[in-house]
Amino acid sequence: MLARYLTDIEQLLDEQHGEAALREAFDLPRIAVALTDPELRCSGEQLKSWCRQWIGPSGYERAAGGLDYERVGRSVSERVAQEGGATPESVPMRALKRLRLRRHVRTPPRGFSGSRSENLAPQQAEAVDMCTALVEAARRWYARSACHDTVVQANLARLAVLR
Repeated sequence: MLARYLTDIEQLLDEQHGEAALREAFDLPRIAVALTDPELRCSGEQLKSWCRQWIGPSGYERAAGGLDYERVGRSVSERVAQEGGATPESVPMRALKRLRLRRHVRTPPRGFSGSRSENLAPQQAEAVDMCTALVEAARRWYARSACHDTVVQANLARLAVLR
């Protein structure tokens, strides 16, 4: 379900639907934070913390990547907290519903190539950078933390059976 969501974002980027990809990508921190909570809640502070922890690789990878993760992380953190921080602790229903809808869709091979973003306008290139940083962060979060977290796994199972 989560893998399909990430692949959909990459496919939107590959098809040059930057706004749609950004909309989906900005839900990733809300989804991740909600999945770690037994009641599927998240707050603005939790969103900022998730962004600080997971956006961008550490050390050598950060310097070698060519992407300004600090700038992207700040921008994403501000936007996500602003959009998701309307109430102190809320359930991001729209984001979780869109994640849940992907449970019946087969995952096609990953098709997005970052090299295709080289000749884009600055605004489009920024959208690709933000989406790429968020997708990488979500993959890193799942691989290093969420796949071992019983609350996350229970929440994913609950979402998979909801209709």
